Amino acid sequence: MSKNLMVVGTASNVGKSILVTALCRIFAQDGFRVAPFKAQNMSLNSAATPSGREIGRAQAAQAEAAGVLANEHMNPVLLKPMHGMRTQIILQGRLYETVTARDYFHNQKQALWEAVVDSFRFLSERYEIIVMEGAGSPVEMNLKPYEIANMRAAEMADAAVILVADIERGGVFASVVGTLHLLEPYERARVRGIVINKFRGDPALFDDGVRWLEKFTGIPILGVLPYIENLGIDEEDSMGLESTRYKNLKMEKHRQQELVQIAIVQLPHMANFTDFDPLFLEEGVHVYFCEKPQEIKQAHAVILPGTKNTMVDLLWLKENGWVTPLLDARREGKLMVGICGGYQMLGQKILDPDHRESEISEMDGLGFFDTITKICAEKRTVLVEGTLLGKYEGLDVAGYEIHMGITEYGLESQPFAHVKEWNEKKLRTEGNLSRDGLVIGTYLHGILHNDRFRNALLSEIRERHRLPPQASTGSMAQIRADSYDRLAEIVRRHLDLRKIYHMLGIRTDLRDGIR
Repeated sequence: MSKNLMVVGTASNVGKSILVTALCRIFAQDGFRVAPFKAQNMSLNSAATPSGREIGRAQAAQAEAAGVLANEHMNPVLLKPMHGMRTQIILQGRLYETVTARDYFHNQKQALWEAVVDSFRFLSERYEIIVMEGAGSPVEMNLKPYEIANMRAAEMADAAVILVADIERGGVFASVVGTLHLLEPYERARVRGIVINKFRGDPALFDDGVRWLEKFTGIPILGVLPYIENLGIDEEDSMGLESTRYKNLKMEKHRQQELVQIAIVQLPHMANFTDFDPLFLEEGVHVYFCEKPQEIKQAHAVILPGTKNTMVDLLWLKENGWVTPLLDARREGKLMVGICGGYQMLGQKILDPDHRESEISEMDGLGFFDTITKICAEKRTVLVEGTLLGKYEGLDVAGYEIHMGITEYGLESQPFAHVKEWNEKKLRTEGNLSRDGLVIGTYLHGILHNDRFRNALLSEIRERHRLPPQASTGSMAQIRADSYDRLAEIVRRHLDLRKIYHMLGIRTDLRDGIR
């Protein structure tokens, strides 16, 4: 059976996911079979596994950092918030039920907890180390009797616990002491170390703070981790939109005329915004999330992203003045890309007769494609690979689909690709490409992580708008691998790994290697 370590935080977005990612990479580098585990995740950033299941995007990234294939047991409960205070429950990778928040907290827990225990046992029997991640804070007192993601999961796994606090947001002493104080004595006994995260400047300036915390709490400080700029690792949820990677670029003044300007419409229920991370890493490209329709005007290309509520977000576009700027962009010959829900919006109609997303039964789309999409009960979650068609003919692509709609082609439709499901042979058509090649619609999340397609797309934009050519940033797969290694190297320097291995009951000699 596995050795188990859990990372909990004093609040959301204090760096739990990134620390778990780093530890997965470090343990894998040190020769251990390691897997991530998050009992319950609430996020609209999700990923498909090779088995055709859906889990949180962060757990897929952590599995990648650990060098193992992601599976549904790494995140047995995934909550996807919807319009009207409803939540879609994904249980061990499959759509389980759509409920109100109240029903979830009061009526769903036993079945979900049994799945959590089952999934943890599955991983524990197959890996040497499980790195567990909590959710939010373990001491949200109004929710604590019902929650299953933090100390209850640590107790189930008999895991040693690390508490992470974010010093950048201020109040780090109160947040650490307050969290420990609100834990039950038996829960507090599991906390074996504290990590201070996102410290800017010389960590020696916090030496007095380390000594005070250790004396007051009686718990060792395992390290003071620095604030890491431009890490290039998938964000867990929408709070990640406030990170430097997105926030600074969104606020940047457009002074350099040679930059490719790409606008992403920031839909209210936007999902899987990590689809666009490769664009943020490209030299000579300025990407920004649009909150106002007029911000489209300055762009060379416009992206409609995925969404958890296509009907509601399409209505939002119409009611908030987005339709005319989008039509103008089309008439001006700007390249447009719709992904998943954004692709559905580009068609003639969207039908939801069973009201699975909203109370709206039918709505006209933007009319860029001759397609009709029907929202249905079955959720499609698959990895796919294939070859692009039309002006991109011959380019190989891979990605994943996560959607509940079935899109039917009209007579004027022209498919974007031929694809097949992972480990299958049968090809099918996918997506849409306008006759002039300027509007692309696809269900493929991760399409922009395909280097050759992304380079072709950016080169086309530059050529159409007479912008200077720019060398490609390179392989996204290699950039991701380098990012994991960079993260692991930084954490190794600032974290006392000897104490962490001791917490796990693993004998080490860090001077000569782990084994």
